[in-house]
Amino acid sequence: MRKFLITGSILALALPLTACDIVTTQNSATPSGDAQWSDTNVSALREAIDRRAAHGLDHLNFSTQANGQAALTQLALRYASALAHGAADPTKLYDIYTVPRPKTDLRAGLAKALADGKVVDWLESLAPQSDEYRALSKAYLALDKQGRAPAAVIPTTDKPIEPGQNDIRIPVIARQLVASDYLDRAQAGGDRYSAPMVSAVKRMQGDFGIKPDGSIGEDALEILNLSNADRARAIAVAMERTRWLDRNPPATRVDVNLAAARLSYWRDGKLANVRKVVVGEPDTETPQLGSPIYRLVANPTWTVPRSIEEKDFARKGSSYLRRNNMVRKDGWIVQQPGPKNSLGLVKFDMKNEHEIYLHDTPAKQLFAEVQRQRSHGCVRVEDALGFADLLARDAGIIDEWNKARATGKESFVSLPREIPVRLLYQTVLFDDAGDPVVRADPYGWNDAVSVALGFEAGRGSRLRGSGSDVGP
Repeated sequence: MRKFLITGSILALALPLTACDIVTTQNSATPSGDAQWSDTNVSALREAIDRRAAHGLDHLNFSTQANGQAALTQLALRYASALAHGAADPTKLYDIYTVPRPKTDLRAGLAKALADGKVVDWLESLAPQSDEYRALSKAYLALDKQGRAPAAVIPTTDKPIEPGQNDIRIPVIARQLVASDYLDRAQAGGDRYSAPMVSAVKRMQGDFGIKPDGSIGEDALEILNLSNADRARAIAVAMERTRWLDRNPPATRVDVNLAAARLSYWRDGKLANVRKVVVGEPDTETPQLGSPIYRLVANPTWTVPRSIEEKDFARKGSSYLRRNNMVRKDGWIVQQPGPKNSLGLVKFDMKNEHEIYLHDTPAKQLFAEVQRQRSHGCVRVEDALGFADLLARDAGIIDEWNKARATGKESFVSLPREIPVRLLYQTVLFDDAGDPVVRADPYGWNDAVSVALGFEAGRGSRLRGSGSDVGP
């Protein structure tokens, strides 16, 4: 098993476990009047629970000493719920979580498994069956075999590594920088702390609020460097987040990974397009939503929300408004269509009460950033016009869309079929070989999940918000 490349880290918060919250009926001794807990079924249940490390659930206590029909049933349903829906309820961990979740009749499934004598098979079938989930499981078990000692992959020394120096740690540091997109793979090699690596380290330092001097000291290594325990925690959280998701998502959909700031467009079950996005910065995070795109807006206007007006426009006079093509209408600041509009030239209207949507932006330079958590909460799409053309062409409305754009005025083009969008948060990606790559946790959202899974508090570096952008 290769080593897993890691950037970022995790800081844990104390929150309660909510493993039983999805179990429905709690008052019958057995799942049905006929199905009973035979000695064989009891042994099978205990065998399945003993193997829970394959799902990153080994830090939770599922007491296999339960006796009696009712106690065994509740134990089985609790473990089944953890596999089918997740050990924790994300709607209780986060203020906003509306991503569609799996729905499974666990009591009926358990009754059949008991009657057929297939308790282990049934339990294992409840977990995600994707290649990615299996890769996470394999990586987690491999880390378990290596031990969870807190020793660092990149050892620290009293003196930092300075530009131009040779150091045996440089190849590992370079791999970490490549994994986190700060360094091009072609620029990694040798033991010398080269100029391209110095630039990469400075960018990383700036993103995390460290003085960008290029010196690789304790602070920089803390971002790059995690122990096996930290690594295992991140992978267990990734498995849990995967268990939260519907096992059969819409074949045509848009998935946005907020942690990696990337958009994936799926068409008829196949990945059709991937592009960068800019999402909410820390303190104005983009929430985890399930919300469809229902229309395209050409040449949109932008009505500045009160929160942004109070925070960013309080000291801006009428000359600023004129320069940015803004006017006051009915007590609101409204930016007119045009190249300076903060929504750019296209908006992807979505149905949700949080006023979150995808859109274009005139701030194209932000797509060159590595950590693209820079907005007030909405999602800015790289080459948004190209993405709108792609959706319009697939929907058979490209002519109508082109006419709307040509007007130069705000125009609305409805999609014949809504396109589901999932705004997700996943800090573990996969490299070209299909191996897990643990990246930064820019919002610190892994914290609550890791504690709910029974892990001890970790350590971490948070992304620093820029606070300089006035767009949505």
